[in-house]
Formats: sequence, structure tokens, C-alpha cells
Amino acid sequence: MFDSLVDKMNAAFKKFRSKGKLTEADVREGMREIKLALLEADVNFKVVRDFIKRVTERAVGADVLESLMPGQQIIKIVNEELTETMGGTQSKLTIASKPPTVVMMTGLQGAGKTTHAAKLAGLYKKQGKRPLLVACDVYRPAAVKQLQVVGAQLDIPVFAIEGERDAVKIAREGVEHAIKVFIDTAGRLHIDENMMHELEEIKAAVNPTEILLVVDAMLGQDAVNVAQSFNDLLDITGVILTKLDGDTRGGAALSVRYVTGKPIKFVGTGEKLDTIEPFYPDRMASRILGMGDMLSLIEKAQQSYDQKKAAELEEKIRRSRFTLNDYLEQFGQIKNMGSMEQILGMLPGAGAKMKDIKVDEKAIGRTEAIIRSMTPKEREKPDIINASRKRRIAAGSGMR
Repeated sequence: MFDSLVDKMNAAFKKFRSKGKLTEADVREGMREIKLALLEADVNFKVVRDFIKRVTERAVGADVLESLMPGQQIIKIVNEELTETMGGTQSKLTIASKPPTVVMMTGLQGAGKTTHAAKLAGLYKKQGKRPLLVACDVYRPAAVKQLQVVGAQLDIPVFAIEGERDAVKIAREGVEHAIKVFIDTAGRLHIDENMMHELEEIKAAVNPTEILLVVDAMLGQDAVNVAQSFNDLLDITGVILTKLDGDTRGGAALSVRYVTGKPIKFVGTGEKLDTIEPFYPDRMASRILGMGDMLSLIEKAQQSYDQKKAAELEEKIRRSRFTLNDYLEQFGQIKNMGSMEQILGMLPGAGAKMKDIKVDEKAIGRTEAIIRSMTPKEREKPDIINASRKRRIAAGSGMR
């Protein structure tokens, strides 16, 4: 994500780094390039104007221009101001002091409300909570069924009233017997008066702890307009940005918090039901500046890797007992962390240096197929694989 923005930012920083001393004119020229990069990324023009003003005021100070490494100082300032623009610190989901915690999911049709209601419920189930999904989208065909399907995949109960067309009644009754509720409301292709009135009624009926707006990051500037409209009417408490794994220019991530005053709490980074992450402004700023995101990478590894198995693997390597079965297991754990391109993108400097390298994800699948076509004995002792065994394995794995 943000490939174009990262490239343009790095081009501007390269000019700063190439000079031992910077003048005020050098700084302002570099700021113009950063300004164009942000505007091309579809960042709200008011956000860009104020951001450039703040960075320039700090960058033309004597501490920067007279320092031994002014280029690095400016990058530090840009990083800090980007972080502040996106909220400064992580904003967590509010948990009610007295159960149930009610989370109302709102947004336009196609933004991913139903899927992300399930993703969020799944995230909190992993933390030992007992979520309930409430199906209040009574308009979109098969919306209730979709919620039931994704709920079943995560083993999370779904509250629905068959044949009921009153979304407010469904929400109220769903909350009555729940501990933690994620209410999936109806969306529209555009904002309309009836939808907004229904959302206001649901809000009044269930008094939600959180009102989260699900916004498609691919909308760019329009995402900010949508967020502003929902916030003006419902006073939302936070935003979930979806499709950040797509070809998004980043404008929404950099603008929503500034324009609405409400934090981005979560981001959706893929289609699978576990691809949702808390939003960290400082980590996102690091990604935008091509510095990687080692903390998120470490957290992904900790979630994907079994500590006990890791210790067993370490012992096997020490004793030279690492087999193809262990190799196969490592593939599975790496795949749980996400695609190789996503993993590489979190490494400092890797985004700029490896952006043109296309990782063949299917190559891992082919290697897995080859190993799975071997017998247990062949996996333990691959040196016994002769020509005839190779032919059998190639045929079994489709590599022949």
C-alpha cells in the first residue's frame, strides 16, 4: 500500500540527505515536493496545507539548518507530524464498565461492514471475550445469511429474527441477552435520509458503547466526505479503514482523523477473517516513510508461531534433526502471517528496494505439494529418494 506516496517521499528526502548543509530555500523546495506527493495521494487539501505549514515552521529553525545532519532531522520532523496527523497514539476499543459492550457498525454498502463486524468479533474472541453478532441489515438480500456464514466460520453466535423488518427491534432484543455485541447495520450505495434516520433510532434504542464507521480506503477523498457526514449525524467514536491491502493512495488514512477528530481504531488488510489489525499512527507513519514496521511484524510472528513448537524446532536444529516435516510446518506458520509481499513491506527499507520484485506465492504451494507427495520415511530421510521415487513424487505433486 501507499507505494507511490512512499516513492515520492523518499525522492524528496534523498535531496535533503544529499546536502551537507541546508538553506531555508532548500527546505521550502523539498516541502513543495512533499506537498505534491500528499495531494496526489488524495489527502485532503486542508490537511496537506496545515501539515506542510507545521513541518516547514519546525524545519527552518536554527536547530535543523545548523545541525550536522539536517536531512535526518527533517525526516524525524515529518515522521512526528505524520504520526500526530493520524492521531498520535493508538485508540483502543472502549469496553463498557457494565456489560454488555455494544459496538454499532455503520457505513456505506460495499465498505465491508458485515465482514468487519465478524473480524472484530473474532479478534475479541481470541482475547477471551464472548461476542455476539446482531444482524440488523434487513434490506440487502442475503445480508443476514452472510453474517451467519462468517459467524459460523469463527464459531460466534449470530442473533437474527427471521422475517422481522424492524432493525431497531432486532438491535434492542439482541442487546438484551448479550455480553459484547457487534451490530451490523444496513448500508446504502450513498447516504440517504431514511438510512440515517434508522441509524439514529438504533443508536437511541441500544445506547452503543462505540459507533464505528467502516470506510473503504479505496475511496480516497470521498472516504473523508463519507466520514464527515456520518460523524455530523451520529457522532461516531472511531473508524475502521478497509482494503488497505489494495491499490490505495493513502489519502483516507492521512485525512480521516484530522477532518473528523475521531480516531482510526482498526484497519482491514485482506479478505480472510483474521486480517484486521489495531491502527497505530506511529507505525503507519513509518511505513509511509519507507522505514518499515518491525513492531507489527514481530506481533504477527508472535501470533502465528507456537512458542512450544519454536522451542522444539530450536532443539531439533541444535541436534541436526530438522526434517522436511519441520520445513513443511514452517511454511504453514509463515503463511499465517500473511503474504510474502506484506511481510517484506514491513522490513525497513525493503519497500523501496524490493517494490519491483514480484514474489511468486504459488512457489511455496508447489514446494508444499512436493513434500506432501513424499512418504513419511522420505520426509525423514530425503537422501533415500532415488530416480524412481523422484518420478513418483513429481507425478503426485503435479510437477511432472
